[in-house]
Formats: sequence, C-alpha cells, structure tokens
Amino acid sequence: MNALSLMRSTHRHPCALLLMVQLLGMLLYPFIESTPSGLVVFNAFGFAVLGFTTRMVRRTPGYAWISAGLALPIIVLLVLLVLLVLQMASGRDGLLPWSSALEALFYFYAAASLIAYMMDDRRATTDELFAAGATFTLIAWGFTHLFVLVQAMHPGTYAAAVNSAGPRTWTELNYLSFALLSSTGIGDVIPLTAHARALASVEMFVGLIYLAAVVSRLIGFTLQQTRDGRG
Repeated sequence: MNALSLMRSTHRHPCALLLMVQLLGMLLYPFIESTPSGLVVFNAFGFAVLGFTTRMVRRTPGYAWISAGLALPIIVLLVLLVLLVLQMASGRDGLLPWSSALEALFYFYAAASLIAYMMDDRRATTDELFAAGATFTLIAWGFTHLFVLVQAMHPGTYAAAVNSAGPRTWTELNYLSFALLSSTGIGDVIPLTAHARALASVEMFVGLIYLAAVVSRLIGFTLQQTRDGRG
C-alpha cells in the first residue's frame, strides 16, 4: 500500500488512525519512560493523541468544542510540566493531579462520543469496528489517568512485584487498567487502599458493560449483514 492509498484509507476510517496512534504510544513509551527526556517525549506524543481524538469527536454526535475546551488546559499543563522537568524545578507534583484529572475527563468524553457514534444506527461499518477498539483504549487511558491522580494524591496506593519502591510508572498503571477493563486479571500491580480498589472495581464493571452492550451489538449487526448479503 502506497502513501496515497494509506491516506485515503485513514480518511475513510479515522478511527483506525486514532487506534494506531494510541497503540503506538503504548508500545513506544516503555523504551523512553526511564530516561530523563521520557516525560518530554511522552507529553509531546500526548499532544498528537489529543489532536487526533478531538478531530475524531467532530465526526461523532459529541461536541468538538467540549473536547477542545478540555484539551487546551491539558496542553497548557503538559507544557508547564515539561518546562519544570527541563529546568529541574519543583512544582511538578502539584500540577500532575490537575493534568491527570483533565485528561481522564477528556478521554472519557471522547469514549462516550464514540459509543454514541457506534450506537447511532443499526449498521456495523468498518470504521465503527475500528471505533470499538479505539473506544476501549480511550476508556483504558482514562482510567490510567485516574490511577495516576489517585497515586499523586495518596502515595503508596499501588504496589508491584517488580521495582516495588517508589510510585508506579504510567506504563505499569496502564497495564493494570487494560487488565481490569478486559477482565483478564490484575497482574503484578495491586491497588492497596480502599479508594484504589473501589476505582478498580468500577473499571471492571465498565469493561463488562462495554463488551456486553456495545461490542456484542456491533458483532450482532455484522453477522446480520453477512447473512443478509448471502441471502
């Protein structure tokens, strides 16, 4: 597939592009998060995700101005965090809860908009199938930022079998979020406090409802369209 064909494909299926960007970030960040410039690179990548997600919301029943209104203060906070890291100044711990809370709201709103997009009709298009994957990832990222928020407000909230000292990294908390949302277990990252466990329980519930109410609906429509096509 040449570059022109790829551009046409992503234009027809923007949810596929959003999903690829999200998965790429998850795969690349473990290579850089232990480096001094890791936060800078990750926040720069976060700007791209915010942009792609805001653009995606414009194609759904959601309101793009709400996404943009959440994205702008997030970008400001991320820039401030980067400047603090580069200057080795204090104050990062005070900004992190705010940026994490806003990012969680942003991703949850984007996920809700994509769910409304998928539930808007009784057909399952290729882009809606990609949207199912992108929505799952958005929800997992939203809960990851909630875990970061809880950890920033209450240090020692999460433990891990490996490198148990210090706060859990974004990759570790993202791993926990995907494990909970998919109901495949909890892995070696464990919530220790009552609030963290309550949040983990909510994510498991959301994951089950999403798979049962949204994904199964799309699968049902896909099978129905296949049967109608053969009839």
